[in-house]
Amino acid sequence: MNQLDRLYRIRDMLQARGKVPIANFLRELEISRATFKRDLEILRDRFNAPIVYKPFERAYELEPHGAIGPRFELPGLWFNQQEALALVTMHNMLLQLDQAGFIGPHLNPLIQRVETTLGGSNTPGRELRKRLRLIAHGTRTRQLAAFPQIGKALLERQCLLIRYESRSKNEVSERKISPQRLVHYRENWYLDAWCHLRKDLRSFSLDLILYCQTLKQACKELPEKRLEAHSNAGYGIFSGAVIGTARLRFSPERARWVASEQWHPQQKQSMDKQGCLLLELPYSDDRELIMDILRHGDQVEVIGPASLRRKLIETLTKAKAQYQTDD
Repeated sequence: MNQLDRLYRIRDMLQARGKVPIANFLRELEISRATFKRDLEILRDRFNAPIVYKPFERAYELEPHGAIGPRFELPGLWFNQQEALALVTMHNMLLQLDQAGFIGPHLNPLIQRVETTLGGSNTPGRELRKRLRLIAHGTRTRQLAAFPQIGKALLERQCLLIRYESRSKNEVSERKISPQRLVHYRENWYLDAWCHLRKDLRSFSLDLILYCQTLKQACKELPEKRLEAHSNAGYGIFSGAVIGTARLRFSPERARWVASEQWHPQQKQSMDKQGCLLLELPYSDDRELIMDILRHGDQVEVIGPASLRRKLIETLTKAKAQYQTDD
């Protein structure tokens, strides 16, 4: 029996029986007293196990949850796809934040906890970082100096005064905002906030916040349904009312890839007689949608609406013009 199996057996025995004498552990696990003491130390120090010794009963037991120390958890022997992805993503994000210097040493306990959960007692953190890797694409390199301040104001429900740089208009504006929630989307951070200037809910890219000041003013609170509608109305990060339903047809070859992708929670899929995938999804702003359509090149066709089809044709025509010569 390996060490991790023993740790689970010790936990299970304590949870099932309440008080367990040390002789029972030694007999059933077939280990020495020294090995049991080492396992007990690992459970207490690494996994925060609230195991206490009761001299009167001459037995060990688990203190009730919350009586002492942090929550007691053991790493899973196996994770399903969603659990593994969530833990690896969390681990990667914590390391990225630590490297950027947002929170610094405050992240170390979280990183160590995730590494312990993923790797167990036999895989050190250095080995785990070597064996697990997420490749980031499109991460913006500008340092988010205001990240801790924004996070603090978000949790304490305070307004912020920001200077924000608009990429589309190449302008800088000053805004008072009521932060609602932070969003990590496609390797970058956004802040959903009520803009008191525009009197509407907007998404602000954190790397474009040039200045941030916390105000001694309580936030305007928005219903959760409003926040969900803001995030899930149309395709992509751009918000606003849904202006149409995109209808896309992918070639049989590309259909094998796209069929397993979720572009939007309310999307609809079907296959035609030629084996092409028909994908329908609502959108509020065509900018990000067109970029993703172009990613599939000649393997996708915009069936409708006509306005989206015309916009894509215009984009392709301008792109083609970049490569035309006088020959």
